[in-house]
Amino acid sequence: MTEITARGGVSAAEDITPAYRRYALGVLLLAYISSYVDRQIMGVLLEPIRTEFALTDTQMGFLGGIAFGIFYATLGIPIAFLADRWNRRNIISIAVAVWSVMTVACAFVTGFWTLALARVGVGIGEAGSSPPSHSMIADLYEEKKRSGALAVYALGVYIGIMLGFLVGAYVAQDYGWRWAFVVVGAPGILIALIVRFTMKEPPRGHADGHVHEDPGPIEWGAAVKQVKAGFAHLWRDRVSRHVVLGVTLVSFVGYGGAYWGAAFFIRSHGLSLIEVGQYLAAVIGGAGILGALIGGRLADYLGEKDKRWRLWIVAWAKFLAAPIIVYFFLEMDTAVALWIYVPTVLLGAFYLGPSFAMIQTRAPVAMRALCSAIMLFILNIIGLGFGPQAVGLLSDWLRPEFGAESLRYALLILSFISIWGGVHYYLAGKHLKKA
Repeated sequence: MTEITARGGVSAAEDITPAYRRYALGVLLLAYISSYVDRQIMGVLLEPIRTEFALTDTQMGFLGGIAFGIFYATLGIPIAFLADRWNRRNIISIAVAVWSVMTVACAFVTGFWTLALARVGVGIGEAGSSPPSHSMIADLYEEKKRSGALAVYALGVYIGIMLGFLVGAYVAQDYGWRWAFVVVGAPGILIALIVRFTMKEPPRGHADGHVHEDPGPIEWGAAVKQVKAGFAHLWRDRVSRHVVLGVTLVSFVGYGGAYWGAAFFIRSHGLSLIEVGQYLAAVIGGAGILGALIGGRLADYLGEKDKRWRLWIVAWAKFLAAPIIVYFFLEMDTAVALWIYVPTVLLGAFYLGPSFAMIQTRAPVAMRALCSAIMLFILNIIGLGFGPQAVGLLSDWLRPEFGAESLRYALLILSFISIWGGVHYYLAGKHLKKA
């Protein structure tokens, strides 16, 4: 049986100072920003790419969903198994380098299939980032501060999308969509070096006060058994089960909306590429970041009084956002729609920190990266893999009746799924004992 000695250069607990915790969180956030810039750059470039290669919405949905999501999701599990036994810092560094190189490769594609292969490569690289990052943050921050810390990490989603829309729009407008991939992909190489040479591997269980010893050699023959144990934990623990179901359903709607958002504003409201880039960068960068921070802080604050509110805050955000989203998609006046979009983004961002934190808190210390990867596997197979694809398919199906407005109604119909997700967050909260 092949074995690899578990090496990590585990730092002593006294090296984990408050200043270092903040620095480590900042570096992991920087890597996550790079991840989302490279992942979501397709959204703002969707229309010029579709036009150049004469592709359908179904094909574009495939490029932004299944082509990326399946490899991103499935490879996350074996990489997380490795991360629970090896140096998480090194894994993250390698992952950042891989997805950055493959993003640059997107600039040299010749058609649908070569672009699909390049996006598969980006997905393979990004599979190695979030699970070990979640695990490291959980070892750096105690439970009462974990939602807030993971909410800060989750800002990478909104900062990354913001930069992707802004940089992508301006570069594509002046130099073409191919150069946009180069501009957003190349800086990731520097970030990979920063992760590798400035970060330390924290002791496992440090923030919970029970540091685990080196787990010993990595026996790949035990991987299947460990993965089964991770799935079993997430299913048997009713809180974790409902969180996974909730975050998956919410992400199905969120990924579909994020990927097709720019195309929607261009087709239905007549905005230019630059106008879309500026607007979405401002709204997602402002309201998205604010929503993620408010959601994480409220979960920590209200959770101190009643643990159930760590998850109920997400449920009520989804219920409150539902009628606003319907109003947004049915509004034909562009100026009004642009304003209505702001609270939908703000409330939509509430779920990230509390979701990630609850999975980490409920998971056994030795399985934190793995449980995070399994959650992300389910979330990304369904949400990231099929969310953009479902929008594209439904848009093409509705096109004979609604013409250019088919994308509007496809997004509207699928948005109702987020209410279902909110129900699962409410049920997850009910299973938490009142503090």
